[in-house]
Amino acid sequence: MTNTNYPSASVTTPSEPEKKNNNKNIIIGILAACLLGSWGYLLWDKNKSNETIEQQQVQIASLDSAKTDIHREFDNALARLDSVTGANNNLEGQLTDRQKEIDAKKAEIRKILNDKNATQSQLNKARTMIADLNAKISTMEAEITRLTGENQELTASNTTLKQEKSDLETNLATSKSEKESLEKTVDVASTFTASNIQIVPINERKSGKETTTTTAKKVDKLVVSFDVENRIAKSGPADMYLIVTGPDGKIISEGGNILNTRIDGDKNFTAKIPVNYEQGTRKSVQFPITQKDFITGNYKIEIYHNGFKIGEGVRSLKKGGLFG
Repeated sequence: MTNTNYPSASVTTPSEPEKKNNNKNIIIGILAACLLGSWGYLLWDKNKSNETIEQQQVQIASLDSAKTDIHREFDNALARLDSVTGANNNLEGQLTDRQKEIDAKKAEIRKILNDKNATQSQLNKARTMIADLNAKISTMEAEITRLTGENQELTASNTTLKQEKSDLETNLATSKSEKESLEKTVDVASTFTASNIQIVPINERKSGKETTTTTAKKVDKLVVSFDVENRIAKSGPADMYLIVTGPDGKIISEGGNILNTRIDGDKNFTAKIPVNYEQGTRKSVQFPITQKDFITGNYKIEIYHNGFKIGEGVRSLKKGGLFG
């Protein structure tokens, strides 16, 4: 066997303490890594939560902004509706059925806007309903404009008709007044005139023979005769009235016979004489006045027609002589 001077190689193994230190370091490294990992996860999770919160805040802000815009649109629509409703009321409710439908939509929109938890879908529905509401309001405005125009035309026509009626009534009143005036003129003008008035005292003898006399105690009747005529009076019956006043100032009358005169007031009359007149002619009238006794003095005869005195005459009766 050969011997060398080089030292022989020998393998050394770590001691037990060194092994423990190495394991400890490994564990510490692993724990450090885990700790760092958990911190990183926590940091990532926090960032993620913040991002989610920010997104939610953005969504909430967006919903609030949308709700505010929708609320503004709704208020504007209500303002238009109030204006239209006022006009509608002036037109006496001609759009009542349409108003009921709009009121229902208003209630549903208001319900959504008052909901604090309203979703975007609900807000979109509210916006659609507001658009529909505005469309209906526009239709109502057009209808109100049309009805207002028609109402103005009717008002103008009514004003014209009232004026025409007033003018017609004025014309009728004028015509009536003119007619009444003309009728009055014709009425007055149609009054007869009396002429050739005669009053003859008659004595009726037992033989039936009639003779004239001026002696009061012999007079049995006064025969009044006269002629009447009028150029415009129509043919037909006409009444003449006689008023005979005796010397004592009393009217010879059966009593209760009243004549309404146009100038002299109401007067008792002695007799009414019907005359059948023919237009354009002269008619002779004769009528006897009788009573039990005639006295001395003047007998006044007045003839009336149409309420006017048309003639008068006087007959004097004298006292009889010694043998009269």
